[in-house]
Amino acid sequence: MNAFINPPPHPNPIVRLGIWLAERITGRVLMPARILAWYPRAAIGSGVLEALVAHREGRLGERMLKLVRLAASFAVNCPFCVDMNAHLYEAAGISEEELQALQGKIPLQQATSLSELEQLAIEYARLVSQTPLKFHPDIVERIKKTFTEKEMVILATTASQVNYWARLIQALGIPPAGFMDANFISPGGQGDNPSA
Repeated sequence: MNAFINPPPHPNPIVRLGIWLAERITGRVLMPARILAWYPRAAIGSGVLEALVAHREGRLGERMLKLVRLAASFAVNCPFCVDMNAHLYEAAGISEEELQALQGKIPLQQATSLSELEQLAIEYARLVSQTPLKFHPDIVERIKKTFTEKEMVILATTASQVNYWARLIQALGIPPAGFMDANFISPGGQGDNPSA
């Protein structure tokens, strides 16, 4: 499976440096960065967005934010995002049962290892990722009572960042980078890319 377009043959030197650095860190060819090189402003802006992603902030640790990224990835049905965000999920302490809950194969409450805080963060990420966006006052009130203002911003921007990448990557037809087994990315149609 190939992207809709090929990367430019001679990208801008600054963008080329960014691509080299990103691929060195990930150990994978990153087609989104390569294709964005057609428009350096988009490439640089997207690179800055990715560089400033939250990894842990107070109660929102690495595990919590990975759960949020995965919840958004599955909610928007983005194979590339699932592939990228599921990488090393075990190291973040995410179990197979929790993955099934994130995919919607089992109810969130059935994954008893997910704390109430994590379940609410996942629910919020799913709301941020739905179309059309709808935030019922009851859920907003629960979120406001549970998370600080800073935590709400971190959760919203984390899920929104996945949504940005999902829309961009799928609009360009970019396939997964190969972090995970293809069967993991498309279990039961969850990760199928309708444009592929």
